[in-house]
Amino acid sequence: MAPLTTLEEFYRIKIDYLPDNLRQDIGHFNVFRLDDFVGPRAHTMPYSRKDFYKITLVSGRSNYHFADKTIELRGHALFFANPLVPYHWEPLDEDQTGIFCIFTEAFLQRQLSTMPQELPMFKPGGQPVYMLNNEQVTALRPLFEKMLTELHSDYIYKYDLLRTYTMELLHSTLKLQPATTLYHDSTAATRIASLFTELLERQFPIESPGQRVRLRSAESFAGQLAVHVNHLNRALKNVTGKTTTQLIASRLVQEAHALLKHTAWNVAEISYCLGFEEPAHFSNFFRKQTGVAPSTVRAV
Repeated sequence: MAPLTTLEEFYRIKIDYLPDNLRQDIGHFNVFRLDDFVGPRAHTMPYSRKDFYKITLVSGRSNYHFADKTIELRGHALFFANPLVPYHWEPLDEDQTGIFCIFTEAFLQRQLSTMPQELPMFKPGGQPVYMLNNEQVTALRPLFEKMLTELHSDYIYKYDLLRTYTMELLHSTLKLQPATTLYHDSTAATRIASLFTELLERQFPIESPGQRVRLRSAESFAGQLAVHVNHLNRALKNVTGKTTTQLIASRLVQEAHALLKHTAWNVAEISYCLGFEEPAHFSNFFRKQTGVAPSTVRAV
């Protein structure tokens, strides 16, 4: 799997120059027309994590590959990418139009009361893709156009205004979600579930054959969180409807899919990275969880 793609690498690959404000303390922000990055001369970004956030409004036929999933984009769509999850956008024809913005975590720190990855569209396991109708596109596209206009203006407070436009875009997207997914619950169970998820996700993605998952059991997570394993299980069951073991297994399977699809590592290397002592143990686990052998996924 390709290593983390930095902002500097993004600019060198896409447009072969580094903007002057790349390392400013205010955080980095930029916006581009997607039409300039499709076609036979386009430079393709690798399937990898990027060390910045990205919001894209696209119209056309394309695939969005992220983690172990692929979503077909047909018509209009809004998709989000974050530094925790590897991804790749694959246009299926040259008839693509759209606009996208990229920004660092520091750019939004003044506006958000939480970390960006806590928002549903950026949260691992959340909803990163929203299919849009014509009315929704008409409402959202002007926000991107305002960003583009403002970015090239001489207004001294333009980055404050750009943060406001970005926040308006995020809130407009949150309104597209079902109301039941937007509740905020500050109970102890929710806090434990959030800490568990952070610990789990911190181990991924696997980016080299020498990297290895260390926390693989309910007991190991409970020990890290300083709670009894039964308390951890009850909290996760209450918040997610799944047990600790089920959540760990699901994340291991997700990473296994990504490694099988996007690396040339053999099963023994993947088995080691995911914390299995023997390749046979990994193969048995994968078959039990998915109903197919690892080799079947790789052959697709």
